[in-house]
Amino acid sequence: MNDLERRIQMIEFRQELLFQNDGFSRLVYEYDLTREQRDKFYDLMELYSKRITDGEKVSHHSFEQEVYEISPQNDNNYHFVEFITKELFEAGRWEIVFKALYGKTPKYKNLFE
Repeated sequence: MNDLERRIQMIEFRQELLFQNDGFSRLVYEYDLTREQRDKFYDLMELYSKRITDGEKVSHHSFEQEVYEISPQNDNNYHFVEFITKELFEAGRWEIVFKALYGKTPKYKNLFE
């Protein structure tokens, strides 16, 4: 794939995000994620959902590090990780992940009381 094709795909993806016009798509757009990064993030959410369901211990610290590997342009921006995970939670997607990772933090515990 040449540079022009990559650029066109990127523009089409960003346009798709604008048309979806939901909270998660707006964050993907705002934080300049690519389609591949978004899809890897979805895969990570699935992986953590399975780990939680299987009874494995998970932490938001390790999760955040894995997100930074997917999206190096947002490295050490824990707000970014919280925002996208919370947005999916509010949309009814991978709720178990947000609850397990952030449900006991002072900032979000009131959501689960």
